[in-house]
Amino acid sequence: MTSVTLFGVGSPVVVDIEESCRRAGWSIQMGIRNVPATAHVSGSVPVQSLTDDLTLPGPVLLPLFSPANRRFAWRQATSLRAVHFPALLDPTAILPGYLDVGEGVYVNAGCTLGAASRLGRFAFVNRGACLGHHLDLGEFASIGPGAVVAGQVTIGADAMIGAGAVILPGMTIGAGAVVGAGVVVDADVPAGEVRRIRRAA
Repeated sequence: MTSVTLFGVGSPVVVDIEESCRRAGWSIQMGIRNVPATAHVSGSVPVQSLTDDLTLPGPVLLPLFSPANRRFAWRQATSLRAVHFPALLDPTAILPGYLDVGEGVYVNAGCTLGAASRLGRFAFVNRGACLGHHLDLGEFASIGPGAVVAGQVTIGADAMIGAGAVILPGMTIGAGAVVGAGVVVDADVPAGEVRRIRRAA
């Protein structure tokens, strides 16, 4: 049985990762509060803060949706000697036989992933997302709940795709770009750009 530390328990999405661990048969050794915030783990998980004298020698998960927050937590965890960041693919996700998964990746419950795809280091795929074949998902990128990503899409490092967004086939989302909730992407999104739903005047 894998025993993990959840690093960044101030994030509300940590409850989903706790459930994925339970379904995968992983135990949770402790939660780490890396910033002053309410811990969102269940009462059965002991919580420590960074003011405690601690090191992180075992497997560590980063339960944070925002790419910037996840990258920040990763730097903090590595400064505490964390070196092992396993990928956690929820057992309810539908996965292909051919999938390249980097360290620290999280795929939440109910996701469907297409074949011949690559999920870069520390990528985060939230509940019920549907990802097409030949996806190239950059490191620390995040995909929100219920998003639909068609085939042969490239999503750059640190990009964030909002809940329910739809990305049409062959599109490229640049590094650090943000696609808002519910947006339909039918043209490439340059690096760093924010794409929102246009409201009628």
